[in-house]
Amino acid sequence: MHIHTRRFATRFTGLFACLLVIGLLPWSWSGNWSTSGAAPAYREGGCGDPATPIHAIQGTDLRSPQVGQRLTIEGVVTADFQETLTGLGGFFLQEEDDQTDGDPRTSEGIFVNDGNNINSIDVNVGDVVRVEGSVNEIDTSFVVMTQFRNVRSMTLCGTGASVAAIEMTLPVSSLDEWEAVEGMLVTLPQTLTVAEGYNLGRYGQMLLNTGDRLSIPTEVVPPGDPARALAEENLLRTIMIDDGSNEQNPDPVPYPPEGLTAENTLRAGDQISSITGVVEHSFGVYRIHTTQPVTVEYAALRPTDPPDVGGRLTVAAFNVLNYFNGDGQGGGYPTPRGARDPEEFTRQRDKIITAILALDADVIGLMEIENDGYGPESAVADLVDGLNAVAGEGTYAYIIDPEGFELPIENSREGGDEIKVALIYRPASVTPVGPPMTTVDPPFDRRRPSLTQTFDEVATGERFTVVVNHFKSKGCSGAGGLNRDQDDGQSCFNQERVEAAQTLSTWLATDPTNSGDPDFLIIGDLNAYAMEDPLMVFQDAGYVNLLLEFPGTADYSYVYFGEAGTLDHALGTASILPQVTGAAAWHINADEPRILDYVMQYKSE
Repeated sequence: MHIHTRRFATRFTGLFACLLVIGLLPWSWSGNWSTSGAAPAYREGGCGDPATPIHAIQGTDLRSPQVGQRLTIEGVVTADFQETLTGLGGFFLQEEDDQTDGDPRTSEGIFVNDGNNINSIDVNVGDVVRVEGSVNEIDTSFVVMTQFRNVRSMTLCGTGASVAAIEMTLPVSSLDEWEAVEGMLVTLPQTLTVAEGYNLGRYGQMLLNTGDRLSIPTEVVPPGDPARALAEENLLRTIMIDDGSNEQNPDPVPYPPEGLTAENTLRAGDQISSITGVVEHSFGVYRIHTTQPVTVEYAALRPTDPPDVGGRLTVAAFNVLNYFNGDGQGGGYPTPRGARDPEEFTRQRDKIITAILALDADVIGLMEIENDGYGPESAVADLVDGLNAVAGEGTYAYIIDPEGFELPIENSREGGDEIKVALIYRPASVTPVGPPMTTVDPPFDRRRPSLTQTFDEVATGERFTVVVNHFKSKGCSGAGGLNRDQDDGQSCFNQERVEAAQTLSTWLATDPTNSGDPDFLIIGDLNAYAMEDPLMVFQDAGYVNLLLEFPGTADYSYVYFGEAGTLDHALGTASILPQVTGAAAWHINADEPRILDYVMQYKSE
């Protein structure tokens, strides 16, 4: 069986950038204002005159002891990102090596925010610069970052200077290690693994980790304390690298050095080394803005063929990422959840058709297809027409009119969602037996109903039943009671997913399609990882997790915040297990940066 890798998740700064409102703490100063124990508030003066040490501004705590003070600092420029539109609107300044305090708890570097300031001058790396300004902190629920801004004067005192980069090694013992070098030039001697490049094309950043790929905690350990401990361990193993720019949709994309294309992609699992840059804390994460080119080893090449799982028949699950075909006649765009125009839909359709044909599967469960019935202009009919236009008329067909609804289904919606599940198959390989069935027992009365169909193998007459699913997501909007995040690693709506697993397993025990055969396969997106409660419900009901029964080197279908896990599953009854020859995920999606998807928005020119 093939289980296709699922679409990307919304993540990291893409999420935070949408939700975050950054406020700046106002500052004021009067001549007799001071902080107990603070260094002298030197102002003005000439090059080489006394200045406030940067380590005195950074202090030993998360927050600066000198917020709001007008001071003068002098140091070496370690990174120049002064461009307001394409850079960060400032530069990083670091205390000269012989001026440091030797305290590993205090940073010797700081970001000077001089964007659009008439008192600033153009600087270069290696310049010695004297700056009068004020200490400020970006302070929100996501970040506390000390910086120097409101520049009153800036003087070039020398050129060609340098400071030694601090050597950092992952994993860190705590995030305090990154806080202690905030604003400083650092270097990592390790080769790191790309945990994800989801926002590589959007914001020029990628998340790296030490060691093997990170696992979603509840993929490998039980929810609760074990999951929380692994989440903390994962966090200490990661660092984000960024491109020193606030620009969105950078062109060219900064990584890999040779340029990002569909053919020369950068995938999760690739290796990155030669990392040198300055440390910033923004949008909730510590990151290194690189100042030198990184070295890339392409260790996770995109697989051209699906994994060989053996057997006479292949069953697959495939998420088609909001496949909406407009009005079915070439118009009706933008659609509620899918393509915004015919061009995007064509890109989406072509990609999906190519992938499904390459799967070469006999039965395919689809998730996230438009919930617009089964008529000739429906989304599922359009997809099958597209497959047959390439593979030959009649190569694929789709299951229609599942029973269990009060309304005729051909031109109506199933459940209360914009999307639904569907089943397509190859008539030359399998024959549907009886009508498809679904249940609207809670919680399926208000969510995406599962779809069940029995098939006979044409060659042998062997019978089996496939159940395709798409359980409630982990998103927290509208969650209440036990469906709120219980801080156990299972996120929101776990209780509803447990109820769905209980309802489904109980209903399937009644043999709803009257198959008279115990061989059942449960496939699709259960929105639960391998060690979570819904999977335990199915296990207790006698179902076997086939991805665990046939373990591969990388069985995951989803990457979220750099951690990989299986939301998409293949489960089987004990009776079908001896007939299954293999199960694996085909990694052609989750490891890729989203800039390669069909959506034309947020792309470089």
